[in-house]
Amino acid sequence: MSQTTAAAVPTDRSKALRKAASLLVLRDGPQGMEVLMMRRPQRDDDRSAGAFVFPGGTLDPQDAALHPHCAGLDDAAASARLNVDANGLDYYLCAVREAFEEASLLFAYDARGEVIALDQLDADTRAQLREAVARDGKGLAHACEGLGLRIAVDKLAYCSHWLTPPGLPKRFDTRFFLALAPAGQTAQHDGVEAEEHRWMRPADALDPANNISLVNVTRKMLQSIVHFDRAQACFDHARQLRSVSLIMPRLANGPKGVRPVMPEESPYAEIARIDPDGAGHGRYALEPGVAVKLSDRVWRVTANNGNVMTGPGTNTYFVGGAPDNTWAMIDPGPDDPAHIDAVLAAAPGPVKWILVTHTHLDHSPASNRMREATGAPVWGRVTAVQDRQDQTFAPDHMPAHGDRIVLGPQTTLRVIHTPGHASNHLCYLLEEEKTLFTGDHVMQGSTVVINPPDGDMQAYLASLQALLDEDLEWIAPGHGFLMSRPHDAIRLLIRHRRQREAKVVNALRALAPADLATVLASVYDDVPPRMHPVAQRSLLAHLRKLEADGVAREIDGIWHLA
Repeated sequence: MSQTTAAAVPTDRSKALRKAASLLVLRDGPQGMEVLMMRRPQRDDDRSAGAFVFPGGTLDPQDAALHPHCAGLDDAAASARLNVDANGLDYYLCAVREAFEEASLLFAYDARGEVIALDQLDADTRAQLREAVARDGKGLAHACEGLGLRIAVDKLAYCSHWLTPPGLPKRFDTRFFLALAPAGQTAQHDGVEAEEHRWMRPADALDPANNISLVNVTRKMLQSIVHFDRAQACFDHARQLRSVSLIMPRLANGPKGVRPVMPEESPYAEIARIDPDGAGHGRYALEPGVAVKLSDRVWRVTANNGNVMTGPGTNTYFVGGAPDNTWAMIDPGPDDPAHIDAVLAAAPGPVKWILVTHTHLDHSPASNRMREATGAPVWGRVTAVQDRQDQTFAPDHMPAHGDRIVLGPQTTLRVIHTPGHASNHLCYLLEEEKTLFTGDHVMQGSTVVINPPDGDMQAYLASLQALLDEDLEWIAPGHGFLMSRPHDAIRLLIRHRRQREAKVVNALRALAPADLATVLASVYDDVPPRMHPVAQRSLLAHLRKLEADGVAREIDGIWHLA
């Protein structure tokens, strides 16, 4: 039975972003660098209730009042560092204030210009400081003026910028800072915003065996510093950062419920496209049989054939829609009854075209049954090579490069012949959405195998290069999620193949004359040995290209430099 998830109708489900700051206070402990963690109290309206976090909170009007009492950094410099027009200093001051309110650590210089040693102050002075930041207090600026203190914002290093995922009722625009724990001060939790504090090594906080409750952003921040052994080294690294990128996770659904998806994860770009407001329609897993609406013109169903070669499984796409709700099916997939049933059940409307990118066994074998079930003609090309090909494939039409298939008034697919992975490989460009259905020509998260004689490395590189001239915004791969920035992905593939080719040439210089197995061990030393039988096919494709280029030659199975 096919399941369905639809793309979101854009709505603003999130409240205004709240500006916030958080401070990672570091020190060296007996076993290495430690960071101060505060356990949040249990509150029904707090998503981080009971979790360990860093001192921090939202900006307050009193932060701006502290500007005249700062040392080492003015608002212009702070704003430039944070890439904001003005009031960047407020974030630094918020981090300092929150660290004092929640953890009793104050980053400030005394009248002598030395970092204040709170533990050595008399009880009245400490009480005066605490009263200043109390709920009805006069503010830290008043205390600074009375005690001659200057806030040591120059002791903070800006290190990260996060936005809460869209779709949550409370969203924060948070700047993270690092600071070394001030000497002569003892951390104490306030009992209100924090019920407990601990100095922990990042590795210990992250260790599941220690059962430390962490929210996503805290976990990610700990992961970013876990490799530092000493606090000073970590702080110096943050000081030297030239720029800080914005990080905004997105919430998505999947087999294990809702979770945040990070920008570096494969589903991120697709989630941003189909669920920009966090309504919950994005998926973080390619689940077999689940139909996903990618746009008004495009749906996807993934086959249950995931393995080391097919990744999460083969994607079957529907393209079409208005005005008469007719659709083209791209890559029917493997001849698997469950997949065929799921695809037919997911069809958004009558299928009038069945389009095949190439005839490998995970892409075209279902075309015969799909044709029987829908009555739609099959489009695709055949190849003279039979090895690892679908020998049952019998197209009704063999499209030529440049053919345009008009599915509707505003839905057109253009055929692009892309030999390389297979000699009969085709891509289909949905012109109105600038989305390229790439089959195996471009896959997400992996390079494709080029398997001679049907696979041709020279043709593959030429086909990739030609795609750089196309106006593209999205890639819909045969394996994986939608991919944004398609030209970057294509250039990366070209660069990877060129680098691999250079390794082949270097191996021949060092080892030739050599057989294929000897060259393989050198060229693919970065690939697990279990994958070497597959890698050997692409190695042969590289060698055949070099042979055609006049760089290498084969004599009785032994390879030489020409």
